[in-house]
Amino acid sequence: MQRQLVRALVLALVAFSIAAASAVPSRAAQSAGGVAPSRLARLRRGINLSHWFAQAPKGDYSEAHLKSHTTRRDITLIRELGFDHVRFTVEPAPLFDEAAPARLRPGHLRHLDAALDMLLASGLAVILDIHPADEFKQRLKVDDPFAAAFVEFWRALARHVAGRDPERLFLEILNEPLVEDAGRWMKIQARAAAAIREGAPRHTIVATGPRWSAVSELLRIEPLADPNVIYNFHFYEPHTFTHQGATWGADYWPHLKGLPYPSDPQSVSPLLERVEDRAAREALRQYGEERWDAARVEREIAPAVEWARKRGVPLVCDEFGAYRAFTPPAARLRWVEDVRKALERRGVGWTMWDYAGSFAVVLKKGGRATPDPQTLAALGLPGKQQTGKRKGERFR
Repeated sequence: MQRQLVRALVLALVAFSIAAASAVPSRAAQSAGGVAPSRLARLRRGINLSHWFAQAPKGDYSEAHLKSHTTRRDITLIRELGFDHVRFTVEPAPLFDEAAPARLRPGHLRHLDAALDMLLASGLAVILDIHPADEFKQRLKVDDPFAAAFVEFWRALARHVAGRDPERLFLEILNEPLVEDAGRWMKIQARAAAAIREGAPRHTIVATGPRWSAVSELLRIEPLADPNVIYNFHFYEPHTFTHQGATWGADYWPHLKGLPYPSDPQSVSPLLERVEDRAAREALRQYGEERWDAARVEREIAPAVEWARKRGVPLVCDEFGAYRAFTPPAARLRWVEDVRKALERRGVGWTMWDYAGSFAVVLKKGGRATPDPQTLAALGLPGKQQTGKRKGERFR
């Protein structure tokens, strides 16, 4: 009986959530305030902290992993390299109990608190990004009770972190939603934002469009009624170049390696002769014909900037980067520089993907991080060439 009552309450909450009023703000709401310029200025040059509290190898969120993967020394280095913020990606599963979403699991929460305190103590701003596995996001597409539980989870998490500095802690609703229906995502996002605002009245929220947070998806939504929100998009265009050789996305990606940038039909012609996979060959041919260069990158980013300008809302790019394993270094560096400069020319703060993963700005071996000076130069950062000789420290 108790279980039935709980389920009935959840369904009632979903009905309220999904049938909520439109997420489009009134003019009064838009003029009632906004994101303080001082806060937006803290998100100019950032780096993503991947594979630590999210995307951990083999799903290992043990204490040993959490205390050794990213250390106080790493965070000090990030600051010394010239970054002003980090995007702290967090897998919700170790915290989240679907049956009792308002109760955060205390064991993992203790580790999350320690990491947050370490990051904020460094002087960096922090985007706390809920970054779940695809299975979690797939459920949000169709499962209304799960969407309601997600909203309650955020209410509890926001309440828990509300005591931390709102000038430097930003709360990102969800990384790359897989919800394809823009209307459904707007309603889920609106309810999550309202829950966050209830739990953390002073903190700035980071919102995004549906599916993969691409520029085209941002254009499908309207701003939330809450004026204290920054809007975010990701930029990996063209994926044929930035994800060449990758094994986790399009079926043709693993068949493409060594692609040039900029692109034109002449530069890809020698590679076409060696690509046997039909889909990969067609993608490569198209990549050449599209003639990707700095001007093309600028044109692709422009619609997001114009969307934000017309609506009077702030905009950031929370992810961009190119897979290191099979991308020619010179081509990768030029693409990174072109994207970074295009964002900066438009006044858009950026957060590169990622610190020490497969798109990295530092190379790690035996726990020791060595900055990549060429990538730092492409990012317009002077960087620090030496990391010191001390062993990495652990938080707390």
